[in-house]
Amino acid sequence: MTIFLGCGFAAKYRQGGGNFSVPLQWMLGLRRLKLDAIWLELLPATDDGTADQARIRHFQSQLRAHGLSGRYCLLYQKPANDVHDLASMDSIGISKRDLLDRLAGPNVLLNLSYSIHLPLLLKFERRIFCDLDPSEIFYWMTKMELGQSYHHEFWTIGLNVNGDDCQLPKNAVAAPLSRGDHPNAGNSRRHSAVATTSAISWKTFYPLVDTKFFRTQSRARTPKFTTVGQWYWGGAVEVAGEFPDLSKRFAFGPYLDLPARVPEARFELAMNIAADDPERERLRLLGWKLVDPHRVARSPRAYRRYLASALAEFTAIKGVDVAWRTGWISDRAAAFLALGRPVITEDTAAERYLPARNGFRFIRSVAEAAAAVREVLRNWSQLSKQARQCALEVFDSAKNVRRILDF
Repeated sequence: MTIFLGCGFAAKYRQGGGNFSVPLQWMLGLRRLKLDAIWLELLPATDDGTADQARIRHFQSQLRAHGLSGRYCLLYQKPANDVHDLASMDSIGISKRDLLDRLAGPNVLLNLSYSIHLPLLLKFERRIFCDLDPSEIFYWMTKMELGQSYHHEFWTIGLNVNGDDCQLPKNAVAAPLSRGDHPNAGNSRRHSAVATTSAISWKTFYPLVDTKFFRTQSRARTPKFTTVGQWYWGGAVEVAGEFPDLSKRFAFGPYLDLPARVPEARFELAMNIAADDPERERLRLLGWKLVDPHRVARSPRAYRRYLASALAEFTAIKGVDVAWRTGWISDRAAAFLALGRPVITEDTAAERYLPARNGFRFIRSVAEAAAAVREVLRNWSQLSKQARQCALEVFDSAKNVRRILDF
């Protein structure tokens, strides 16, 4: 049995160590389970072939650094196309012949964020959709085909997706498939658009962190609270006829005077903000320090070091996850917990799915955020132990992958 981890967002973003770290946690968990796993990465070609080759080399070097040489298949697609046909792709890593041999035998695809599309998708025997961003995925599934008709199982990190108070759009439907359906069976349903009124049945999983890669670290020397991300964001979902701003810039708005409220703490943001952007000066005047994420988190190991340099995470999240009560928690929060770092973040209804002592402090206002920061400063040792225990108990990559695969 070969387990394929389908990904399409790691190789294209060379500077994003946190981004690369997401699928890496899955692969490390699969390796701990001693499963025959292949990282299947799709890289669409750009107009800059030299840059593409640099991306390929960087991807390979990162896998080597984590002991995954020979455990990947990078499909370089030229020209780029949303149609994923093996005939238009070069196979780097394992050969195309080896890939086809594995596809002919028992196999499973863990398709992260619908990274692998038709017709390649249909070559996998068991196809599992793994959603990492419920607010956008659920919304766009009501508007277009995002693989919902071509997977056997659907899993999401929206922990509250089946809760009575969850307001995620749920009218996406899919042509029903049984686990045993095989793409060679000639079933024409797989080649059509959504054709039934059968609603998707979602199962939930926790964001993954490999608790062997992210281990407990001693207390940071400075009382730093930080997070890593993109200050601006171009994603879009419709809410009551409007498209709200989903950026960190907007989400952090209510919390910008936090440094003034808790002057004994240090607040830092690892965000992509251009040197000439007036946002930099605005944030500086409010007491926030900015660092370049492409410098401090350029690789998974650098990303891990940067998270460990903080006392805890403080972050604000997309308003729709809060308003829609999705139960979303970030993979970055799971990594902070595994390092023994508490996490202060906004409430999305996730708390009810966690142990009582979990290392999180879920907030709804700047006053609650300030109180949580002071609590971390005062009681870090206890909260650190709770954070690490929660990571081991709930977010561990091997535990979550085993549950999804039902092995």
